[in-house]
Amino acid sequence: MASSFELLSSKRIYFASDLHLGAPNTESSIEREKRFVSWLDSIAKDAQALYLVGDLFDFWFEYRHAVPKGFVRTLGKLAELHDQGVKLYFLTGNHDLWARDYLSKEVGFEVFTKPITHVWNNQRFYIGHGDGLGPGDQGYKLLKRVFTFKPFQWAFRWLHPDIGIGLASWLSRGSRARTGQADYAMKNVQDEALYQYAQVQHAIHPADYWIFGHRHYPALEDLSGGPSAAKFCNLGDWIQWNSWAVFDGEHLELHRGFGQ
Repeated sequence: MASSFELLSSKRIYFASDLHLGAPNTESSIEREKRFVSWLDSIAKDAQALYLVGDLFDFWFEYRHAVPKGFVRTLGKLAELHDQGVKLYFLTGNHDLWARDYLSKEVGFEVFTKPITHVWNNQRFYIGHGDGLGPGDQGYKLLKRVFTFKPFQWAFRWLHPDIGIGLASWLSRGSRARTGQADYAMKNVQDEALYQYAQVQHAIHPADYWIFGHRHYPALEDLSGGPSAAKFCNLGDWIQWNSWAVFDGEHLELHRGFGQ
């Protein structure tokens, strides 16, 4: 069942995804993080809610008494926004699917591990990172089932953090090296698995906006088919595009190039 909210006068809803903080090295990650924090400062004046739609980190795993070091600029600024009354939503992606309660307790996020439907001003938003949705990519879908298997997570947690975080970060970098260029090769949005997924789901459970991350290419297109008009949005990333979306109560706009 969808959660419904009323957007206050002069307020906005913001969306961003795929920062991959920590990648590919500390130096470039910190520069990207500084741009993102500047963007967070710029939206603070009118943000009522912020959705971070997965892969905020290039790798994230919460041990009982340890989390990956770094990212203090981003986490501190997000906590500040929360303390100022901005509602924070975090939808896990394929690089940070092991988030548990640290981001909720320390930052103030409401964390979701599956896509959600929220209604703002009678506009229905379906929001999810997008990994494993739509046709194809059976290999990853199987791998995700392994990674989200509770006994596997329990066993991984027994690795010392220096070993576990180091190993997983190395695997994450290798995955991005193998598939990263494909993320910028989107030419026909209608050929995308996420677009096709949204088409099928829209015919069953209509929404006004279908918002995803994961593919790293900013796109805002009409969603064809279904019983009503809708928009498909891929949020892009902060590695190449510095892109984000904003909803003003009536319309969704996609922007790119912050700080450039």
